[in-house]
Amino acid sequence: MRIGKQDQALTAIAASDAVSVTVRGNDLCRDLIGGINFTDYFWLLVTGDRPSAAQGRVTDACLVAIAEHGLVPSVQAARMTLAAGPDAWQGAIAAGILGMGSVVAGSSETAGRYLGELVDRVRESGQDVDTVARESLDELKSRRQKVPGLGHPQHSSGDPRADRLLAVASDEGVEGEHIAMLKAIGRHAPGIMNRPLPINVSGAIPALMLDAGFPGGAMKGVPILARTAGLVAHLLEESQRSIGFIMSHHADQAISYDGLPARKDGR
Repeated sequence: MRIGKQDQALTAIAASDAVSVTVRGNDLCRDLIGGINFTDYFWLLVTGDRPSAAQGRVTDACLVAIAEHGLVPSVQAARMTLAAGPDAWQGAIAAGILGMGSVVAGSSETAGRYLGELVDRVRESGQDVDTVARESLDELKSRRQKVPGLGHPQHSSGDPRADRLLAVASDEGVEGEHIAMLKAIGRHAPGIMNRPLPINVSGAIPALMLDAGFPGGAMKGVPILARTAGLVAHLLEESQRSIGFIMSHHADQAISYDGLPARKDGR
């Protein structure tokens, strides 16, 4: 069965033959191994171009910022999976990545799409950034929707990771329309939503990356790549001193059953 178009059997990312590997127009062994750091290589793989020094440093800062945040749901899923199957590192890593959704760790994509839409609205309407930000926040409030890129259950007074990333962007001269929009949303959201809503790391990452020129369609890959590094650390520790079953036990103790009682007559 043929599904989809059959006339695009091409890739511009990599190819290999008996004596060489070519990646984005570079000889892997001659040009890349030992000649490029992994962050810059990530940018090259995704975009096809080597990053500028500023683009590389901004990307590196974003990866470092989101790689680790303790025993978050994705880490718990990975550690409990490894506890149940100690030989299944690939399964445990996959479990952790699958636990990165639109609420935790994977929300940079949502925030990036939101910022992109608002920046487009500014360009198309000719309105200023603050007007578009306020209108958007009013719309979200009327629909009782959350503001992408703002708020954090633990860092309610301000996400220090976001603050640091914005400082890095300033230092590197990577401050464009998306960061300006994020800051405008951050200024107006507390008053419109009537609660503290600081800029969070999942808002700062796409703002920086988009202003640096990274494609929005690959935004989810940034936290996925970063958190994979953190998961490797957790899985090594899990294999040495396991807490997976401890977490599982405490979850079992914390949740009470409120379903129908068993029939006393056994039927």
